Amino acid sequence: MTDTLLKAVRRYAENYADPAGVARTPISGLTTIRATAPSGLDYAISRPLVCLVLQGTKHVTMGNRAFTFRAGDSLLITADVPTVSRITRASIAVPYFSLVLDLDPAVIAELAVEMKAVPIAEGAPVHHEPTDAEVTDAALRLMRLIERPASVPVLRAQLVREMHYWLLAGRHGAAIRRLGWPDGHAQRVARAVAVLRAEFTQPLRVARLAAVAGMSPSSFHQHFRTVTSLSPLQFQKQLRLIEARRLMLSDGVTSSSAAFAVGYESVSQFTRDYGRMFGLPPVRDTKAARGNAQAA
Repeated sequence: MTDTLLKAVRRYAENYADPAGVARTPISGLTTIRATAPSGLDYAISRPLVCLVLQGTKHVTMGNRAFTFRAGDSLLITADVPTVSRITRASIAVPYFSLVLDLDPAVIAELAVEMKAVPIAEGAPVHHEPTDAEVTDAALRLMRLIERPASVPVLRAQLVREMHYWLLAGRHGAAIRRLGWPDGHAQRVARAVAVLRAEFTQPLRVARLAAVAGMSPSSFHQHFRTVTSLSPLQFQKQLRLIEARRLMLSDGVTSSSAAFAVGYESVSQFTRDYGRMFGLPPVRDTKAARGNAQAA
């Protein structure tokens, strides 16, 4: 079954992947990834998702925890958390392939009620398990559906729901269950994170974020760090720096223009923060990243 899913993902990715190897599908939240060489470090604040690795190897770090994913493994992220990832095994002859599905808290909440699943205590936001056969089977049906475009609007919702069901019923069930608990800390913090993502270039108003989350400011700080591993200010700073790096690498803007575009008022402060996060000042980092990309 895994080989069949790999072939389906390969067909789609080779036809539709952009220059970065990403191919978004007509099913919202479902994406294929392809790489023909090891990648550089990718910094991101990941959304809740499941990633099925089908070929090649990927290394992911979150804080002081590191995970290596190979064919047959799945990566589960249950909160908006900072990750550093790198594809470590990929070639033209044997590319890296993976299938990524964004998790939908509303679907999880509905299923959890029907399955009579009880909420669990907060836990680690990143998990690594072998992919359940039922999840692989559901993913294959989603990929086959894409090959019949006229059927996508009719059947996509129920097939996405089925994949969420098997995730809940399998090895990852306990970890993703709290995403569907409407008044749980993860969901409350997620509401504040949505505002932060939309307005990260603006001055941070913690009182407003706490109100969105329905918490006092002190409780909000505590639970925000528990769920995301960062304080609200650190979260905003990483969003700004990741976007600034993207602007410099993808759009070729200068470091000072990128700094102001993401909300910094001081270029020197931006340069210090950038160096602490990425290990090099902006100009040297972007030059090195472009060199690595050309070498790959």
